[in-house]
Amino acid sequence: MSYRFFEDVNTNFDRAAPYVDAEPGLLEQIKRCNSVYHVTFPIKKDDGTIETVHGWRAEHSHHKLPAKGGIRYSTLANEDEVVALAALMTYKCAVVDVPFGGGKGGVKIDANNYTESELERITRRYTFELIKKGFIGPGEDVPAPDYGTGAREMGWILDTYRAINPSIDAEGCVTGKPVELGGIRGRTEATGRGVFFGIREACSHAQDMKDLGLTTGLEGKRVIVQGLGNVGYYSAKYFQEAGCLIVGIAEASGGLYNEKGMDLENVMTHWKETGAIKGYPGAESFKDSRKVLEMDCDILVPAALENQINEENADRIKAKIIAEAANGPTTPNAHNIIKQRGALIVPDNYLNAGGVTVSYFEWLKNLSHVRFGRMDRRNEENMMRKVLTAIEDASGNGISKKVSEELVQGSDEKDIVDSGLEDTMIVAYNELREIRRANNLDLRTAAYVSAIRKVAVAYDRQGIFP
Repeated sequence: MSYRFFEDVNTNFDRAAPYVDAEPGLLEQIKRCNSVYHVTFPIKKDDGTIETVHGWRAEHSHHKLPAKGGIRYSTLANEDEVVALAALMTYKCAVVDVPFGGGKGGVKIDANNYTESELERITRRYTFELIKKGFIGPGEDVPAPDYGTGAREMGWILDTYRAINPSIDAEGCVTGKPVELGGIRGRTEATGRGVFFGIREACSHAQDMKDLGLTTGLEGKRVIVQGLGNVGYYSAKYFQEAGCLIVGIAEASGGLYNEKGMDLENVMTHWKETGAIKGYPGAESFKDSRKVLEMDCDILVPAALENQINEENADRIKAKIIAEAANGPTTPNAHNIIKQRGALIVPDNYLNAGGVTVSYFEWLKNLSHVRFGRMDRRNEENMMRKVLTAIEDASGNGISKKVSEELVQGSDEKDIVDSGLEDTMIVAYNELREIRRANNLDLRTAAYVSAIRKVAVAYDRQGIFP
């Protein structure tokens, strides 16, 4: 039986709907995808041959504008996947109070099979097709990177859009751009950073950790990460820096496990030198990377693609915390199996929101035309110098130059972005935790309850249903 991603998203929606006081017709509208565009176009490859490429863009909800969501390049891309991811983006933005509707794009290619010039032609043509139908623009629909794309592709999208729409706000048509083209510092690591902040907050609640048989905090917790793209790598990096042990790593080429932990950067060096993580001398290697997900650990971080934890392997997953860094990594039936075992599932429609949160900051920067920190950084430093001088005068004791320099340093753009992301993830987690406790729900259902309530209120206040 084929996997139906959007059906799974709506199954989760239906579990939460009874806890939302809204008209059934409104709930039905919130579930549905507002618009989908399927385009095919030809591209000429470097060898002169012509290839037809399929692409999609879905806008799930227009309760707030613009729609927002990444563009992925994947041979698995299809309409069902794109619509499901757009729906998740609607709920994700609502959970963390980012004022966007949900969107998503996909191009059915394996980026590894194309040259840079071919990828540029594909990206530019896909962008042109979106422009023709109004599926891109600072106030309409704002793409971002996703699986198989990055800052380079976002730069091509911006250039193509601006050539046709040379407005002052054109930079806001896409996020995840290079900093030199209006991007924002901290966007590359944002999703992984958000995963870290979310799990750190989850692990800070003593009773919740006691219920799992764990101690409070991250120190010493054993972590398995699936996927070493931006999300998985940065998640693992921040967990390791916080004192966690990276005991397992799973990648397409294979998997590694060492109950005593591995050094992430050493693994990355081995991967770059050999082309695969398997064979790393500091761990047991697995040909089938899925086996690593079933090894003993405290925190499992699926940071690859959807449907990775399913009915086939859910009963063998030993982790006490499932940190859903990817979109849709756990099917509804697998969720039930893991939930019954008593594990804590921190869901994708909350935990994966770091990327869109920082994309929101980038979009604000593009529309305001000013870098964060530019207006007040030096004023912060001058005020702190005055405070330190007053303390020295009052105490009669001097403050060392090193300490003084550390205290006086004002916040730059990356500091501000990181602070905003941290606050977003902490506030949202505690909101979900309260909904969970008040209604005796799991966190995923609580996240859907939170999102549906906010979207319903937005529709109602706009007078869309007179």
